Amino acid sequence: MTNILHTFDYQDQLLPRERLIEHGAEVLSNEELLAVILQSGNKSNSVMELAGNILTYCDGLYGMKTIKIEELMSLKGIGPVKAVQIKAVVELSKRLNQSTKEKYGRICSSQQIGESLVEEMKDLVQEHFVVFYLNAKNEIIKKETIFIGTLNQSIAHPREIFHLAVRYSASRLILVHNHPSGNPEPSDQDEVFTKRLVSCGEMMGIEVLDHIVVGESDYISFRETQRLSL
Repeated sequence: MTNILHTFDYQDQLLPRERLIEHGAEVLSNEELLAVILQSGNKSNSVMELAGNILTYCDGLYGMKTIKIEELMSLKGIGPVKAVQIKAVVELSKRLNQSTKEKYGRICSSQQIGESLVEEMKDLVQEHFVVFYLNAKNEIIKKETIFIGTLNQSIAHPREIFHLAVRYSASRLILVHNHPSGNPEPSDQDEVFTKRLVSCGEMMGIEVLDHIVVGESDYISFRETQRLSL
């Protein structure tokens, strides 16, 4: 009985870092993982209490994706060093997630790219207009963010889009932009702009394969929904 109690006490008292070393990161709670990043507490709060306070303020992990350094520093016990550590890890996790999708390889369907882009773009707070430049085999040559802001024809001019297509010797392209509102339903302006790009592509011999609009949890493909006869 003594040995059992001793084992329980030992496991119960392990700090998150030691638990990670002994059992792996996957067994740690969100609070414990954050405590590992923070490394230490202060005179008023243990590292676990600091981690718990941050998660409570952010309403869980989801809120950490967009929290600002100033907001973190407004929390008791979080100075500039810990705030920067947290933001760096959040940004690194975003890039890690994106890096697994950087090489889409050969595009076989709108669903293939649409589902990947939902995960990649769902947390963006501004509209991003992105173009995938493809060769004749639908292999991605280049992925370019053309602009960040509100989609309108004066900003996202066809000249820039097709200039890059010529530079990369692309024969096809896929247009993508996100709706920060979370609703992927294309606007009238989206449809007008897409028609304009399709027409420009036809004149230049560069095919616009699709325009994908990304929301918070879903996407809408102009090709899949048979808009504009793409």
